[in-house]
Amino acid sequence: MLRVPSGYGPRPTGGGFETFSWYFFRVSGVALIFLAIIHLILMHVTTDVACTSYQFVAHRYQNPYWRLYDWLLLTLALLHGMNGLRVVIDDYVRNRGWRLFLLSLVGLATLAFFLLGTITIVTFQPVASGLQGASCVTH
Repeated sequence: MLRVPSGYGPRPTGGGFETFSWYFFRVSGVALIFLAIIHLILMHVTTDVACTSYQFVAHRYQNPYWRLYDWLLLTLALLHGMNGLRVVIDDYVRNRGWRLFLLSLVGLATLAFFLLGTITIVTFQPVASGLQGASCVTH
């Protein structure tokens, strides 16, 4: 029979990674609610979708706090989601070899996406000429 957890199980005892993971899920989940709502309001409510262009991002990334905000959103969302995938694999993949393979794949994908996102956010440099798209940003 398929067991569907309610999410209200007891807190892990004894410390270690599973206890950290349990706390991280809750803290990152609450933080992501606020970060995602702010993101949706700024990117989809107060800004016309036609204006969400390279120019918009280039103008926004002139402020290092926006880069930090986007990096925090990337980090928490990626780690929260991949940690959830790790828990699902631990719960439902019974074969030890397959579980090790899939957990390794999740770890490598997490590292690859984190590095790609971080490199993109940190090294982004606006191009001075040849900008395409809507001109909604006023300088």
